Amino acid sequence: QVQPVESGGGLVQRGDSLRLSCAASVRTTYAMGWFRQGPGKEREFVAAISGRGNTYYADSMKGRFTISRDNAQNAAYLQMNSLEPEDTAVYYCAVKSLGWPTQFAYWGQGTQVTVSS
Repeated sequence: QVQPVESGGGLVQRGDSLRLSCAASVRTTYAMGWFRQGPGKEREFVAAISGRGNTYYADSMKGRFTISRDNAQNAAYLQMNSLEPEDTAVYYCAVKSLGWPTQFAYWGQGTQVTVSS
């Protein structure tokens, strides 16, 4: 079983950048993904990356968010630029696709990102 652990969240201001990290508990080439859940909202898909590095983004995330991975480190990353208050959410990492690109088997506990105006 894979246990993802997210890190890198925090409080930033509008326009800032932030890089989230996701560490898998075991060596993996499974697909990895990022999701988020804002206050009072349902969880939504952000981006996914296959073991070979193929990426897929939610339309609203294209251009500002970039997903990447380092298989040697068993890690995935989410680079977020030009952050807006609407990006405030708990960001979750997921590992092992059950249905590309939005269904995953294993989930982390999440990391809070708060964007102030």
